[in-house]
Amino acid sequence: MRLNLNDLHVFVRAVDHGSFAAAARHLGLPKSTVSKRVAELEAGLGTRLIHRTSRSFVLTDAGRDFYDHARAAVIEAEAAESVIQRRQAEPQGLVRITASVPVAQFQLADRLPALAGAYPKLDLQLHVTDRFVDLVREGFDIAIRSHFAPLPDSDLVQRRMNVEGITLVAAPGYLSRRDIPERPEDIAGHDGLLTGPASRTWRLTSRDGREVHVAPEARLVADESLVLLRAAAAGLGIACLPGSMAASFIETGELARVLPDWTAGSVTSTILTPHRRGQLPAVRAVIDFLAGGTGAPGTARRAAP
Repeated sequence: MRLNLNDLHVFVRAVDHGSFAAAARHLGLPKSTVSKRVAELEAGLGTRLIHRTSRSFVLTDAGRDFYDHARAAVIEAEAAESVIQRRQAEPQGLVRITASVPVAQFQLADRLPALAGAYPKLDLQLHVTDRFVDLVREGFDIAIRSHFAPLPDSDLVQRRMNVEGITLVAAPGYLSRRDIPERPEDIAGHDGLLTGPASRTWRLTSRDGREVHVAPEARLVADESLVLLRAAAAGLGIACLPGSMAASFIETGELARVLPDWTAGSVTSTILTPHRRGQLPAVRAVIDFLAGGTGAPGTARRAAP
């Protein structure tokens, strides 16, 4: 016969507690169910395991031998279940992440060491590239993309990591040589560090929602954020940069905010993952950590690769 592990469990608990009634209370089952399971176990084995009357509950010789092995089997089964529970409680295994250069430098460089410290059994691999990456084809668990417009729908699931304002910054040395802008219109007379030839006009928005379009003089054009950051710190002009990128330079005094009540739009960083991979405990732990653990149900939807 093929033994039923549940029957072994009931039998062992009945012996441990010395009666069907006590075992039933411990297991949260009716006494009749405990008695029936043990009787079916005996019938399947073709031997009596317990001599029981209204006043006695005694193992037979066969019952004593069977109990020793049954108890060992139950202990091993509980240990096996415990191993799985511990694995689920402590995420572990390989998680492959891909991100662009600016995201890696300014958003993940500090977070990934903290993530690794929080989950020492995770094996984190970060691939940094500005090219398009096909998550499914190339075997990545997570991609982090920064974007200005909403991502179109696809078979990937997205979760928002953060949204940050794009601020105007310049070196104090540059501002000391020029008049400090007091109104958006003052930007027209200043040197601008631009992201591309088509981005010569900045759309600035105030805290109360007022919008102004301004066009600085093009001093440098570069489609690499770090180049613009360094150029601004070197005093070449005013740049529009995400807050996280300029934060450390502002803290050290290398850069200063220009028109602090105005922003040049915002940029969203989004975590993308294939649906099935996102269900893995290790991948889910990384996503929750990077997203700040918010888990807000309204932030997950299908998104573009």
